[in-house]
Amino acid sequence: MFEVRTHIFDKFHEHKSGIPVGGGALIIFVVTLLYLLTNYLSPLLGVERTSIYPYKQEINVILFTFLSFGLLGLYDDLRKTFGFRGVKFWGLRFRVKFIAQWALAFVVAFMLYFALGINIINITFFDVFNLGIFYIPFAAFTIVAFANAVNISDGLDGLASGLILICLTALLVMSSSILDTTLSIFLGLLIGSLIAFLYFNIWPARIMLGDVGAMSFGATLAVAGLLLGKPIGLVIIGGMFILEAGSSLVQILSKSIRKKRVFEVAPLHLWLQYKGWQEPKIVFRFWLAQIIFAIFGLWLAFF
Repeated sequence: MFEVRTHIFDKFHEHKSGIPVGGGALIIFVVTLLYLLTNYLSPLLGVERTSIYPYKQEINVILFTFLSFGLLGLYDDLRKTFGFRGVKFWGLRFRVKFIAQWALAFVVAFMLYFALGINIINITFFDVFNLGIFYIPFAAFTIVAFANAVNISDGLDGLASGLILICLTALLVMSSSILDTTLSIFLGLLIGSLIAFLYFNIWPARIMLGDVGAMSFGATLAVAGLLLGKPIGLVIIGGMFILEAGSSLVQILSKSIRKKRVFEVAPLHLWLQYKGWQEPKIVFRFWLAQIIFAIFGLWLAFF
């Protein structure tokens, strides 16, 4: 968890040695190319574009998030694959990566606030809150949190990609309901690419997302929720990611404060493996739970 490898982690992942990582890079390349092509051809073909934001600025926000976090994750994948971890110049430790994530997240948050004029959040059962300038740190925190939550969840064959697919489908329903075609087209392309990728990623996996995919998709997931004005709904829709990240956070805080572990190992999926659950069983149960969270989140969003 958070770049800390244990003998338990190595034990459950030794069979994954040799499986290619960085499959997310191919998805990023394909989706970006198709998205740019679609946006270029739409006016020429007379396809009507609707959006609640200036569409060019919205495209910039989406692609900057998608590509910048992907490049950061790709760098980390290359570092791990080629053993750069031990070389001082290439030693991008977690705290350095964390700072880089925050820097990118603040750039995206500034774009959301100044370029798109977003400064509100909609909390179901309460009201719409105008955060003003404080929207920027709130948005940055949301982006960093989901980038890491998805990255933490990418430990079992098909786990992270399946959970992301479910979340994106729920967000596509929401974006389609407000006729935001700029966001909907992107989400649709990403969903289609993930479905194709999942065929090769489910157990036994022949390729993994890697940090390039997990970090990029997590940050993009957060930005989609922010564009829809439903960051709280995103927390419900992405419930399994919250549980995964929460279990790791609780473990870290407990070890730091109490000097004791809450779980034998974290995050949650690894703890279930330690308890004897088979990998496919964990993945399918997590998918089912995520579907329930997504349905509940959609109900709250449309309530």
